[in-house]
Amino acid sequence: MYKISFIGGGNMALAIIGGLVASGQPAANIEVLDVNPEARSRLATSFGVRAHAVLDDLPLGDLIVLAVKPQQLPEVATALAPRLENQLVLSIAAGVRLADLSRWLGGHARLARAMPNTPALVRAGISGLYAAMAVDAAGRSAAEGVLRAVGGVVWVADEAQLDAVTAVSGSGPAYVFYCIEALEEAAVAAGLPHDVARQLARPTFFGAGKLALESGEEPGVLRARVTSRGGTTERGVAALDAAGVKAAMVRAVEAASARSRELGDDLGKLA
Repeated sequence: MYKISFIGGGNMALAIIGGLVASGQPAANIEVLDVNPEARSRLATSFGVRAHAVLDDLPLGDLIVLAVKPQQLPEVATALAPRLENQLVLSIAAGVRLADLSRWLGGHARLARAMPNTPALVRAGISGLYAAMAVDAAGRSAAEGVLRAVGGVVWVADEAQLDAVTAVSGSGPAYVFYCIEALEEAAVAAGLPHDVARQLARPTFFGAGKLALESGEEPGVLRARVTSRGGTTERGVAALDAAGVKAAMVRAVEAASARSRELGDDLGKLA
């Protein structure tokens, strides 16, 4: 098995490392850098990986995962550049484009970029993934394998599409949590105790999502099956349509995608 070095040991790195170890990657093949002593202790205690405080002490594996905050990446990449050889570098830093990352890494070309989402914390994530032209099939497989440890992977053919991925699946959990909040509040307003509202709303979202994922049928078909003519669901869906909920969701994705492009522009200006 290949060796992996993580730069950054925050929640997403923690989730991926946990998934890798659970899927059979030996802890001895994983090295982590984090300046926070509590993060290092948590990683070492939870998974048995070696955690380091200084970049110069971090052994570089075959695959390097950049899991620091986007604003920290120019400094980290510049410090990393002199030590790179032919490693595959996978960035999960939101918004940072590969052209900018390559520049900070002194022209290093074996690069991939991913947009995971927070359900990775319970190994139910979905990640958008893009690789530069210099990444061969083996490198693509290695990058995909890292992300599959915490969920599914969808490849995109154009790096620009990662802005839409960010808006849909990266930000998407927040939209879902927003809807869960709204359904719970509506249940309470309808007269249910808060604990009952919670017990009904959350499994409803989980179960509907599981059904949509596993049935393979279009959401509209599944919705129609719940919606009897003249029934309660028809009245409720009509109220959602009247409120423009679908159009609002489209606007939310458009706004998030535009912000992702703006962040990429701003981060690219960093020295």
